[in-house]
Amino acid sequence: MTLEKKLILALPKGRILEELMPLLEKCNIIPENDFKDENSRKLRFNTNHGNLDIIRVRAFDVATFVAHGGAQIGIVGSDVLEEFQYSEIYSPLDLGIGKCRLSVAITNEDADNADTSKWSHIRIATKYPNLTERHFSKQGIQTECVKLNGAMEIAPALGLVRRIVDLVSTGSTLKANNLQEVEKIMGVSSRLIVNRSAMKTRPKEMRTWIDAFQKSVE
Repeated sequence: MTLEKKLILALPKGRILEELMPLLEKCNIIPENDFKDENSRKLRFNTNHGNLDIIRVRAFDVATFVAHGGAQIGIVGSDVLEEFQYSEIYSPLDLGIGKCRLSVAITNEDADNADTSKWSHIRIATKYPNLTERHFSKQGIQTECVKLNGAMEIAPALGLVRRIVDLVSTGSTLKANNLQEVEKIMGVSSRLIVNRSAMKTRPKEMRTWIDAFQKSVE
């Protein structure tokens, strides 16, 4: 099968990928050996299925590849879906992995100002500017978002902002950086996503893989 005819499954790099591997095995998706080689520079990998390849990209890029048809299937956190809200993406299945929460945090020194309902205008660091602005806009709070892609927890200590919005799992990173969680915006878990156009043009193939992932989480 030519490369152009293959379905592409977009997977996120990092911690979630480790949790994904057992699900891939249950779906009988076995990537080529280079996929597990941390020194490999490859981004696209063959699998044991002639009609399916895998790409490994940043989590935020998974949604973009699927939305624009570069990949037909993907796995990404619900936080990313909420940030972009791509109309081209359909999310049929919660995989129940990668669970954490997206929360607002402030410095311990600012604890007297922990009641978010009393905020009126804030400056906040986050990699989720769209989601963050929508969240606070619903509360009538004007928000200036400083877009950062990482190291969010150090921003308040360096005087960049007094508040951050970031993913929280155990809270240990916040604690280590003199921060405290004051509001949960949403719970987060990894979801299977598909391109809506691909569902119409290649329904049989797409449904096969959706069903496979459905069975893997049951």
